[in-house]
Amino acid sequence: MPENMPFSTSGLPKGSDQFVEAFARGLSVIRAFGPRHQSLTLSEVAQRSGLTAAGARRLLHTLITLGYAQMEQRKFCLTPAILELGYAYLTSLPLSELARAAVDDYMEKTGEICTVSVLDRHDIVYIARAEMPSPLSRRLGVGERLPAHATSSGQILLSGLDADGLEAYLSHAPFERLTQNTIIETTPLKKAIMQARQKGFAIASQQLELGICGLAVPIRDDRNKIVAALTTSLNLARHQEDTILPTFLPIMQKTADYISRRLGNRPA
Repeated sequence: MPENMPFSTSGLPKGSDQFVEAFARGLSVIRAFGPRHQSLTLSEVAQRSGLTAAGARRLLHTLITLGYAQMEQRKFCLTPAILELGYAYLTSLPLSELARAAVDDYMEKTGEICTVSVLDRHDIVYIARAEMPSPLSRRLGVGERLPAHATSSGQILLSGLDADGLEAYLSHAPFERLTQNTIIETTPLKKAIMQARQKGFAIASQQLELGICGLAVPIRDDRNKIVAALTTSLNLARHQEDTILPTFLPIMQKTADYISRRLGNRPA
């Protein structure tokens, strides 16, 4: 899982009657938690959120009072109630309902994992996921985050950014190396993203996890903008890499086209 990046309120448009700084600080405390940072001391929360210890303490105890956080053995952590905030977003998306049905249908037809994800800063976030029940299931669910640079989904979603957005993303390279195949430098990553844009699909073999190959295609809205990625993750112990595209790309494109059309997309 990716390292959750610290978030600071510095540089935000304070001093405006349209900007509530206290609310922004509260969100920075929530974002201090994440993969590898599920449980934090007060000083760690303050450091990761860019707040003073006193400010972080007040906001943490507010979250505890509201039921969104708890403290155990002098460490703070979020509670499952925090999922209400993300769920409110997910259930408001027309895409979410379409995606759930589509990934289930793909999984039933192929027996393979299928996901729909969106881009959130440096990560992809699942909004739908289907997988055959198995002792080997990866147990990643809706709301889970993965690093965009190491996934086929991420390469598709990044290919939908404008030039400024993509350059801003690439300015954070080098990225975390998760396997020996992970692309972490600016030039090869930009090349992979441009290829995904040109070809209309991305394939990332063993970049996130050894033995796993991801194949992703774009989902587009009524403005022909890439709004999500449809992805299948394939175990290379069961599939030869050179058979993945001819076997799975056509059905993935058909599934993504179905979702896109329901979102109002009309190919030229």
